[in-house]
Amino acid sequence: MTGFSATDAALEGFRITRERPKALAAWTAFSFAVSLAGVLITVNMPADARRALEALKSEQTPDPNALLQALATLSPLLLFGLAVQCMMAAAVYRIMLRPADQKYSYLRLGRDELRLMALTLIYLALGVVLIAAIQLVVFVVAMVASALGQGAMVFVGSVTELFTIGVFVYVAVRMSLAPVITFEHGKLSIFDSWALTRGQFWRLLGAYLLAICCVFVVAVLAMILFWSVSALVVLATGGSLTDLRAIQQPDETRLATYANPFMIAYMIVGSLFTAIYYAVIAAPGAYAYRALGLQPPTPTVAGHPWES
Repeated sequence: MTGFSATDAALEGFRITRERPKALAAWTAFSFAVSLAGVLITVNMPADARRALEALKSEQTPDPNALLQALATLSPLLLFGLAVQCMMAAAVYRIMLRPADQKYSYLRLGRDELRLMALTLIYLALGVVLIAAIQLVVFVVAMVASALGQGAMVFVGSVTELFTIGVFVYVAVRMSLAPVITFEHGKLSIFDSWALTRGQFWRLLGAYLLAICCVFVVAVLAMILFWSVSALVVLATGGSLTDLRAIQQPDETRLATYANPFMIAYMIVGSLFTAIYYAVIAAPGAYAYRALGLQPPTPTVAGHPWES
């Protein structure tokens, strides 16, 4: 059975950013521009949109009607975020599958990105359907278990919760190559990933988990370094560590809050991490697809073109 190295797939994003510093710099600049746009949007956000955003951030389970209203109010902002995510993912796919297409440092907003956005929205709708189906099964199982006593209900509830998580993880991993397939084929490929990932679930899951762990470690190290350097600079200039509190809890209604030099530095570091994050998260799927879905060209006298 054709396979691939889960470790190599997980680390592919780091290899991309290391070998293409110009692309990484361009992605960082793009992420910083997006951050600036986000600041302007947040500062000038209407009151109803701000309330909707606070409702989504709330830890309490929102009322379904209130949730739908909040999503409708914030839909332009959500679509903007989705477009940015798809542009970054497509840039990574472009590097790995179309390396000669270097225009604009692989970043653009065209048909490929629009197809990825459409695929994401379709998957969200299918996710809602899957949730509804699972909830129906849970309800039926709970009704049956209630007749067997309290102990049976607790046991069945625990098993059902594990089953639900397992179903979501399994389906998500099996369908995870759909974005890169859609990008490569130039058309929506909603279910093609299922056949391609047959027998590859554990290898894919391992690659994704390792990539997430690696990017988490990078985030922690970056934050430790940033806060350490910031603290030293503040103390060396006669300031107080409380001056850094504005970075952690900024007043999102005032533009002056973001004029703080430490806040600007924080946004730059965050933009660099964002660029690395997208590369690390998007690369494993493209690496797996390249190994599972593409056949390498026949070697030539000058060398193997697949290695280029």
